[in-house]
Amino acid sequence: MPSRFLHNETDLDAALAILTAGDVRLAKLIDVAGRPTLRRRPAGFPGLCAIICSQQLSTASAAAIWGRLAASFAPFHHDAIRQARAARLARLGLSRPKIKTLKAISAAIAKGAIDLEALAGMEADDAHAALTALHGIGPWTADIYLLFCLGHADAWPAGDLALQEAARLAFGLKRRPTSRDMVKLAEEWRPWRGVAAHVLWNYYRAIKRRDPVPAQAQMAGAENGR
Repeated sequence: MPSRFLHNETDLDAALAILTAGDVRLAKLIDVAGRPTLRRRPAGFPGLCAIICSQQLSTASAAAIWGRLAASFAPFHHDAIRQARAARLARLGLSRPKIKTLKAISAAIAKGAIDLEALAGMEADDAHAALTALHGIGPWTADIYLLFCLGHADAWPAGDLALQEAARLAFGLKRRPTSRDMVKLAEEWRPWRGVAAHVLWNYYRAIKRRDPVPAQAQMAGAENGR
């Protein structure tokens, strides 16, 4: 079944109608927390790099590092990062693992090993596999990129802690589900798992009164990758 995409609020409304018609539990969550809003961020090399730069950092720290990086390489192109000295990238605030990841992705793009633009036309699972084949890109980062940067309606960040806690609260589970549990939980929502993620994050926000959407989705990032 072809992947669906969330390009605008109309797309989200249509997806929510289908999803909630099939699972009344999600409809009840929307009754409690309200309709989630669509969050989209720039795609391509800059968008993916912004996610990686923000991994395991506060929103403020992530924004500062990404701001310095983007300003230092304008236009922001994979060849510029590939050719940059590691010491220069480190001075901008990037850790050694992140520098290695950015350079590996830049090299992969330059060699034609991955086409980030082509991901938008692939099934979510296939696009996920293509991303996680790259050094430093873990499942969470891949799914966050697919969901927020490309609008893949079936991307499902099963390892997201806030999403796991939202599921525990929403469905009265005795413990927070694991990533494996979350994969099983979301099977019935295909091909709208990403839409369900928006609903659950929004419910978490209403219950906990804090925004659970990953900082890197607003700026973009948060995981060590592999």
